[in-house]
Amino acid sequence: MTVVRGLREALVLFVIALVVVAAAAGLWVVLGGGDFAYRFGIALVVVGGLLGVTGDLTLSRVGMLGARATFGAAPEREAAGEGRVLTGIGIFLFVGLPLMAVGIMLIA
Repeated sequence: MTVVRGLREALVLFVIALVVVAAAAGLWVVLGGGDFAYRFGIALVVVGGLLGVTGDLTLSRVGMLGARATFGAAPEREAAGEGRVLTGIGIFLFVGLPLMAVGIMLIA
């Protein structure tokens, strides 16, 4: 059951990323001209890479470590049952890499 929930979460994230990137690439074409498919592919590779690096919110937590230590608070930990199934590696494998693969196919 957890596998199905994880794959469903990955599919939702993938579709949301496609829609957002398509809108951004469309705006890029309107403002700068050019081929939509090529710019869409470039944007997918960039967003896929960013999701691969920042998918599990590690970078946002690192920024708060100093402030939490100053006030004597323990480091943040994900509690069980927060609703997320995919970890950072899952987001990279099931969302980031497919986005980059589709982007590379559009560029080539």
